Amino acid sequence: MKYLFSFLLFVHGLIHLMGFANGFGFSKLPALTKYISKPTGVLWLFAAMLFTAAAVYYLLKKENWPLFALAAVVISQLLIIWYWKDAKMGTAANFIILLVAVPALGEWQFNRMYKKEVQRMITQPINKSTSTIINEQVRLLPTAVQKWLQASGVINRPAIQRVYLQQRGEMKNKPDGKWIPFEAEQYFTTDPPSFSWKTKISPSDFLFINGKDKYEQGKGNMLIKAYGLFTIADSKGPQTDQGTLLRYLAETSWFPAAAISEYIKWEAIDDKTAKATMSYGGTTASGIFYFNANGDLEKFEADRYYINNKRSSLEKWQVTCIDHKTINGIRIPVKNNVTWKLKDGDFKWLELEITNIQFTFTP
Repeated sequence: MKYLFSFLLFVHGLIHLMGFANGFGFSKLPALTKYISKPTGVLWLFAAMLFTAAAVYYLLKKENWPLFALAAVVISQLLIIWYWKDAKMGTAANFIILLVAVPALGEWQFNRMYKKEVQRMITQPINKSTSTIINEQVRLLPTAVQKWLQASGVINRPAIQRVYLQQRGEMKNKPDGKWIPFEAEQYFTTDPPSFSWKTKISPSDFLFINGKDKYEQGKGNMLIKAYGLFTIADSKGPQTDQGTLLRYLAETSWFPAAAISEYIKWEAIDDKTAKATMSYGGTTASGIFYFNANGDLEKFEADRYYINNKRSSLEKWQVTCIDHKTINGIRIPVKNNVTWKLKDGDFKWLELEITNIQFTFTP
């Protein structure tokens, strides 16, 4: 399909050269019923160049290829309307190009917004007050958390300041819904705490959805758009702030050094369980970390706002760790399931796997 569409762009552009050639007398088309002037011939040439540029950028996977394609379609269609009797068949090609280019433009704009947020987030000044995780800091924590940090390999190493990771898995939006494959990427910072997550899913052959979730300066926002253009959800406010804070707290399992951060307070429950309370930006929420005998995290549970038919209620939210691996010297869970523990039964809505993770350590 990719090569077929690029072929359409190339051929459609070449056809526009006929108008240029006729306007400058390089070639005469007897079948034409309307005279093409030189200025108009230049427009036909310009449209051809834009279609060609769009085809090349599309093949090179440049995200801004729709800008060239849409500019070409506008000029092309104006010329077609002016020379309707001779050029009306070109409207069909322009329509097909629009069907592909408009959603691609929406996705490009969505990704630009995400990239700006990430750039702002990761260029924040680094706090060097926690440059190395030392035993003295860890001894103040509950026994279960101490064992976790020892098993994860973060002690006597520089603190983790930034994280970039990639995920893949499946998700569904309702208990009886179908599983939808997804791939995602996510950035974190630990001081100040923040994250930005982005995915693209295709629930059907003719629909794709762009989604992003962020936690920045103590505020959360989940934005979901069809084709990068039409807003399906734009969640903000105190409940979203609480939910994204809890998500950040749970996902510190991928960068355990954050456990000693000033905004997280720990309380021992028993030798394998500890309660963490995170306070930041005017929002406070707590969750329970469950560890096994080896110090690996088994699950995280918290009360989080669940939205159903535009109504929200506090429900038990559980992240279960399925598998652990040591990556770049840090032992982390690499496979997780996420489940809502609802009154009418469990709703497991997410299964994910970490496919790549990179740490930036505090200098």
